[in-house]
Amino acid sequence: MDIYWLQQSETDLPATDNWLTESESARLSSFRFAKRRTDWRLGRWTAKRAVAASLRLPGDHRSFRQIEIIAAATGQPEVTLHNQPDKVTISISHRGALALCAVASGEVELGCDLEMVEPRSDAFCADYFTEKEQELIARTNGEERSLLVSLLWSAKESALKALHVGLRADTRSVEVRIGDLLSDWQVDNDGHNLECDLPSALSNISGIPWRSLQVQCASRSNLCGWWQRSGDVVLTIVATLGSGLTRASEDSNVIELTGSAWSARP
Repeated sequence: MDIYWLQQSETDLPATDNWLTESESARLSSFRFAKRRTDWRLGRWTAKRAVAASLRLPGDHRSFRQIEIIAAATGQPEVTLHNQPDKVTISISHRGALALCAVASGEVELGCDLEMVEPRSDAFCADYFTEKEQELIARTNGEERSLLVSLLWSAKESALKALHVGLRADTRSVEVRIGDLLSDWQVDNDGHNLECDLPSALSNISGIPWRSLQVQCASRSNLCGWWQRSGDVVLTIVATLGSGLTRASEDSNVIELTGSAWSARP
């Protein structure tokens, strides 16, 4: 299975709204605050570009009007193409002036999140992280602590999106397992080998590597995850994936889009 991802910023947004469907335009008009409208537009723009690229569809505004992103009963975004449900799964995240969309073919549990790397208080960690996660945080300080806390929080958000519960659920019901921030991330914080590796579909032409993580769920089997840091931003993607995935090779077939990288199996 391939997972595709795209990151966009507010500067990538078109000036007009002629790429929205009629119902999407009505939805946009219903928002009272400018910030909410901008965030929503950016999320929909990023998602439509991501879906069009993953399905090899034209990337013009007229074609985007055939793609509609709707909210399911759980709040998860769903894709319709030519007014018919499409067999792709997406997840959307936005923070500040940035948005991220992950796309996978078929029905798969998938979540993505984008967070700023910034200091968070001890009270925040005590409220939202498990005992093992807090023990790991306690072994770090300074910039490494800010990165770790932001990464753990982002991975939790991605996992809860994949489980279709979001932040309605207790964030301590999922536990993120990672390795040393400076290592190759081949083992988790208990020294066990990670069961999921980086799929070729997550290779990155920017040279910033995706690193593995794992999410333990209280009520079901584990989820695989990946993360990367770019400047002051950390990105995470979590999904249920089959076994046998291998790390991307340098000869992967890469399709470049403005602001991000796409990869498919060679």
